Amino acid sequence: MKYRIFLSDFDGTLVRRDGTVSEANKRAIAAYRAAGGVFAVCTGRMLSSILPRLNELGIREGLVVAYQGATVADVRTGELLKNDGFSQDDACRILDLLEGMGHHTHMYTVTDVYCNRDDAALRAYEKICGVRAVIVSGERLSARVRREGLRVVKILAMVEAEERRPLMQTLQETLGDAFYVTTSSDFLVEVMPAGQNKAAAVDFLSAYYAVPFEEIAAIGDQLNDLPMIARAGGHFAVENAEPELKAAACVVPSVEDDGVAAALAIAMQENEVRTDRIKGECK
Repeated sequence: MKYRIFLSDFDGTLVRRDGTVSEANKRAIAAYRAAGGVFAVCTGRMLSSILPRLNELGIREGLVVAYQGATVADVRTGELLKNDGFSQDDACRILDLLEGMGHHTHMYTVTDVYCNRDDAALRAYEKICGVRAVIVSGERLSARVRREGLRVVKILAMVEAEERRPLMQTLQETLGDAFYVTTSSDFLVEVMPAGQNKAAAVDFLSAYYAVPFEEIAAIGDQLNDLPMIARAGGHFAVENAEPELKAAACVVPSVEDDGVAAALAIAMQENEVRTDRIKGECK
């Protein structure tokens, strides 16, 4: 087996537009794990959102990475093995910046999501992620943080698709290198402390399992997956991925066409690589 650890993004990579995971991908994950590989989901979602979805993949033990790499948990017990986040002052600064700009803003603790708006966009988000937000009205999110002593793990703005990259650029210029600004969908802009990205997940799993980077593979579709792709030895992107990701990876079929299964076949080296289905360097 060329890659002993395989990290997969969830939304847009493993999960199709209708919210399901294909049977082909489930079978490929099971075969990879049965052969001794470590398969881990690495997502921007909160733990309470991703843990129930692992059951349908047949994953009931091992590790799961949430919040862009800031949190790593034991799937079976829920124990937090990595638990990073913002200082209170930094969280409040970013929350005030986004709310001052008029944005629909979320803040996340390890267990909860708080939102400054209760609208159709939030309802759609809650349905996709399987969570319910705490609506904060009558005060700023930063005031709730200070009043309740909340420890914020991630901050997010919901935007129109055409606003996404301009807002990312504005935040990067305003916040500087002390923070990581990224995106996990056309409608989300996310902010994390510097260093809390999916590359940190590769680092953690490499140390935890004593497996070198060159024996770890990763697959994704969005800009938040780039650090993970760059750190791992095996670089995969689904066909529906952002151009920046596809330029840096072996391109396998889209999420709708079982791209994860195709990448796992390469990782296991069980079958001859079908060059009509892939692009880029896949060795």
